[in-house]
Formats: sequence, structure tokens, C-alpha cells
Amino acid sequence: MHVIAPSAFAQDVAVCGYPLSIFFIVVNEFCERFSYYGMRAVLVLYFKYFLRWDDDMSTSIYHTFVALCYLTPILGAIVADSWLGKFKTIIYLSIVYTLGQVAMAVSAIHDITDTDKDGTPDDMTFHVVMSMVGLFLIALGTGGIKPCVAAFGGDQFSDSQEKQRRTFFSVFYLCINGGSLLSTIITPILRAQECGIHTKQSCYPLAFGVPAALMVVALVVFIVGSGMYYKAEPQGNIMMDVCRCIGFAIKNRYRHRSGRYPKRQHWMDWAEEKYDKLLIAQIKMVLKVLFLYIPLPMFWTLFDQKGSRWTLQATTMDGNFVIIVLNESLRERTVNPILILTLVPIMDSVIYPLIKKCGLNFTPLKRMTVGMFLAALAFVCAALVQVEIDKSLPTFPSASQSQLKLLNMGAEPLKVKLPDNVQLELPPNQASEQYLTFGEEEIIVSVESRVGVTRALFLTKGVRETLLLPANISSEWLLTEDVKAKPQQGNNAVRFINGMLTGVNVSIAGAEPTLLEPEYYSNYSQIKTGITTFTIRSGSESCDYRREFGFGSSYTFLIHSTFKFGPSCHESISAVEDIKPNSVHMALQIPQYFFITAGEVMFSVTGLEFSYSQAPSNMKAVLQAGWLLTVAIGNFIVLIVAELAKIPEQWAEYVLFASLLIAVCFFFSIMAYFYTYMDPAEIEAQFKKNVDDDKDDRALKQKMNFAKDSVESDDEKDENKQTQL
Repeated sequence: MHVIAPSAFAQDVAVCGYPLSIFFIVVNEFCERFSYYGMRAVLVLYFKYFLRWDDDMSTSIYHTFVALCYLTPILGAIVADSWLGKFKTIIYLSIVYTLGQVAMAVSAIHDITDTDKDGTPDDMTFHVVMSMVGLFLIALGTGGIKPCVAAFGGDQFSDSQEKQRRTFFSVFYLCINGGSLLSTIITPILRAQECGIHTKQSCYPLAFGVPAALMVVALVVFIVGSGMYYKAEPQGNIMMDVCRCIGFAIKNRYRHRSGRYPKRQHWMDWAEEKYDKLLIAQIKMVLKVLFLYIPLPMFWTLFDQKGSRWTLQATTMDGNFVIIVLNESLRERTVNPILILTLVPIMDSVIYPLIKKCGLNFTPLKRMTVGMFLAALAFVCAALVQVEIDKSLPTFPSASQSQLKLLNMGAEPLKVKLPDNVQLELPPNQASEQYLTFGEEEIIVSVESRVGVTRALFLTKGVRETLLLPANISSEWLLTEDVKAKPQQGNNAVRFINGMLTGVNVSIAGAEPTLLEPEYYSNYSQIKTGITTFTIRSGSESCDYRREFGFGSSYTFLIHSTFKFGPSCHESISAVEDIKPNSVHMALQIPQYFFITAGEVMFSVTGLEFSYSQAPSNMKAVLQAGWLLTVAIGNFIVLIVAELAKIPEQWAEYVLFASLLIAVCFFFSIMAYFYTYMDPAEIEAQFKKNVDDDKDDRALKQKMNFAKDSVESDDEKDENKQTQL
């Protein structure tokens, strides 16, 4: 093997017994993970609220991206081992990665195509194409360098630094979780800011721009340490050898499919004509483990929905939690690393030793089975939470229905008669408590006060409307279109109705005032959670009205017809609650996060350990690629369910996934029961011994043949001498 040696400086310089080059690799990994998880933390929200995709579309694209991130490591490993080497592969793919992050940041700038300056992109095609190109480049980059960076770090240690190498991998794992934790706290805060040239919107360019900057830092840091690295030249890819050997065995078996050829013990034995028996034995061990991998994608199908379905679930919940940032803050990449760092030592130091003391043989495959069951339990918890959320959601009209609410803007009570003998009494400056649902487009409404008025109303199908009844009931009645969906991103939809006969200006801090005509209404404004102060002005007089908002509500504020400016002016403003705020607390998601993380610790960590212990010495990378492939397949399963199943109720979809995983868990437990644990090192040693014995036998036979030939040669010489004599 040809090796590019590190510089003399790197050979001599060590910090605390570690090569100096290691510190550049660790910093690079921290920045890269910050970049990746920071971008992913707001990706589904970007799809839904910026690109205006629905939940299913957002989920599908998200999981396609994640699947690509776990498919490209195979490509990265082949390129690094067969062509460029680890160092060049990391450099080139990091450049691709950086370009992808920059493309994502550019795609989120709404001012590029916002020609009418209303805050909404006018050419969504540009943003969609840029974001898809960016995500493809990111998947190619992050997946391609995934199998290279850790292995490249391990290459920096000599054989005498085994202890330091083990510590490095622990620190490397901490960097992954540290970068993940910090980025998914910081990135939602950045997204919560408002930015823009003409109109202020959620700052997705900043939320994607900072991860892009961190990726630039990661690339620069890695290049700075270039002269200190130990760089092994590519020496061929064992993965390609495995594929060729399997391909030859299948082809050779097909050629000899006739019954006149004797059967062989294993179908891989048909490769013996061309390949070494040791390689064939190693492939048999790998295939035995890969067979166990068949049910595993279903676990990842559930696990990776923390970043899609569970995030969307959080946006419909009450986010007044320990730290109020955004609804998406309490989610996968913030809670998950904290729970992992907590549960891993607890499992290793407390849970597993206790189980062992109880005399139970808690094998790795049994741990993985329990981990799958815990993941299914997490989705049962998610389904129960979703049922509670659905109870709190308003019932909106279908395409064949209309909904109507009535608002009395006068200072006198009103009696209202509606179709189907429905009668209401509306107090002064108050609205009906609930929306009334009608199937007809035209209804007759009768209102009685000091005078009686009857009029026909034409309602719009699939829409919620409010009928504004003025103080003078004989004046014009107005029908206003109300919001017909929960406000997005946890915001609150607010509008004002002026019941007076004079116009007023209504404003909030940092926004232009809105002129309200007499007995007219304003458009809806989006208000964030917390206390907001509205200022009502008329000439030199003003009135401050303060209101605290939760998450996802809609209000109509009526300025009374008898409104007067003064210290108690706020008493002359009525609040009509059109949509209730989110009432299901986000803390209810904690159990599902706990169970899914506990399942991850028992399934993923144990699965990696099991795969490593059952893999031959030179095929651990092959099994690693197979493990990552199960993650990709799991994400594709989510795509299939999201696109084809079209389950109308979200809780039912959660139950479906939980049921599928429990069924898979049952089959996996049967497979695990019949699995026989191997010692690859012992098997390899036995094969090597047999090979050595064969060599010794061949050498002894050659010596015996040589001696025999020598004796025969001497006899022939004697015979020749006798003949000559």
C-alpha cells in the first residue's frame, strides 16, 4: 500500500498524546453536523410555510431527502477506497455540500421574485428548483463524506495509540450530538426573526445561511490541517470485491442449474472456481447478518418521522413550555440528543447490569427487539396525543356547507330568527357563541329590536362568514369572510371592526396604522404569541388595548358604537373568539420522545455493536453500508404510506405505523431466536490455518515428488551405464 506520509511537523507535534491533526477533524465534524442538523431543523416548516406545500407533500420530500442522505454513503465509500482516497473525497464533496447549503439560503430569499412587494414570492418555480438542487447537493455531500471522516480520523493514530483512538471515537460521537443540539436550538430562533428588503417575513435565509457559513468554516478548518494528515492511498474497495464474488456465484449457479451437477452446501460455494475460500466464508457471515436486516427498515420508518409528522403535530399544540422559542423547538433534534446523552450511560451502567444480575440473558438481538417495541409504543403515545388535539380543533365547513356567526354591533339586544326555527338572543356588542352550519346557499334572517327587519342572505359554500348587524338595524348588513383554518406556525389571526360612525386608526408597535372606516372591518393580521398592545387613534386622542395571545387562535375585536377615549377606553372593546387557541400542551409529547429515544438506544446503538461483532475483519464497512441502507429504505416506506395510503385521520396513521412495527417485531424475534452467534475472528483463523495446512501438504508433496524424481533419475543413470558397458 502506498502512503502519503504526514509532515515532519505533524509527526513530532502531539497534544495530550493525540496527533495535532485530530483537532482539525473534530472541529470539522462539529461544524458539519451543526450545518446539517441546523438546516434540517426547519426544513419541513420551510416546505409548508414558505413553499406552501401541504403536510403530505412536505413529509414526502423531507423523507426523500433523508433517504438520499443515507444512500450516498455507499457512493462515498466506493469513491474514497477505489479512486480518490479519503482526504480528497472529503474535500471535493465538502465543496459540493457547501454549494448546496448556499443554494438553500438563496432559495429562501422571498425578495428575489417578490415583484409586487407583498411578502409572497411571485415565481415559486425559482424557489422550488433552487431548494431541490440545494437538497440534492447536500445529500450528495453529507452522505458522501459520512463514511470517510470518522475512518480518516482513525487513520491518524499509530498502532501504539489504540487507547487514544477509542477516546477519539467517543469525542467524535459527542461532537455529532453537540453540533446537533446547538444547531436545533439556534436555528429556530434565527427563523423566528423577521427579515426582508420590502416586507418582513420569517427569516429562512438567515436560518439556512448560518448553517451554510458553518459548512464553509468546516471546509476551511479541514483544509488548514492538510499538511498534518496521514493520507492513505486508495487500495481497492472490498465492497466491489463482495459484489463481484456474489455476482459470479449467482451466474455460475445458473450455468450449472441442471440436475446432473452435484449440489453444493451453500449457493456461495459456486464461487470457489474463481475466488478464495476465505473470502467466500466471510461473505457467508455477512449475508447471514444482512438477512437479519430485512425487517429493520420499519424501525427507521417510525424513527425518522420525529422530524416530519411530529414536528407538524407540535405546531397545533400549546407551546408555553420551559423555554418559549417556537413550537418546533420541542422536537426531535433538541430533545433527542439530550435524552441520548442521558440514557446511554444509564442503560450501560444501570439497566443492563441489573438485568444481568437477575439471571436473564439479554442478548443484543433481544435488546433490538425491545427497542422496536418501544418505538411502536412511542407512536401509540403520539396517536393518543393526536386524538386530544383533534378534540380541540374547530369543525370547519365542508365543500357543500356554509357556516355563519352573527355579531351585534349596537348597544341594544337583538332577537334573531334563522331557518329551521333557530332563535338567538344577541346581547349588545356581542356575537353568537358558535358558528351555525347551513346546507343552503340562500337563507332568510329576521332581526327584531325596536323595529323588525327580514332579509335574504347568500352564503358561500365551504366558507365561514360573520354577519355584521349595525346599531341601526335598518342600515346595510355586511357579510365578512372569516379564517377557515387554524393560523399557521402558532400565530394568531386578529382583525378589528369599527362600530362607531367615525373612522379610527389601529396599529401595533413597529407596523403602519390601519384606517378603519365607520361600521367596517379590517383585514386579518398575524400576531405572535405573548402580550400585544394595540393603539387606537383618532386625531390627537389615543387608546392602548393590551391582549395576551396563545398559539393558533383567531379573534375579532369590536370597537363599540359608544366608544370613548379615556383611561377606561379598553372596556369599550369586545373580543370575539372565532377559533380557540391551542389547548393541548406540548409537554404531552415528552412520553413519545422518551420512548422513541429509549428505543433508539436499545435498537441503534446495540445494532451497530452487534453488526461490528458479527462482521469479518475486512467487511465491517460492508455491514455499515447495509445498516445505512436500512435507514434509507425506512424513509422510502414513509413516502409510500404518505402518498398511497391517504389516511384522513392522522391518529389512524400513527396507529397503522405502530401496528406494522409490532408485526415486524414479532417476525424479527423469531429470526433472532434461530440466529446462531458467530466469532468471525475464530472462523477466519480456522480458514487461515486450513490454508496454511494445505500449503504445508503441498510443500511436503512437492518435496516427496522431488526426492522420488531424484531416485528415479539415479536409477536411470545406472541403467544407462550398464547399457554402455
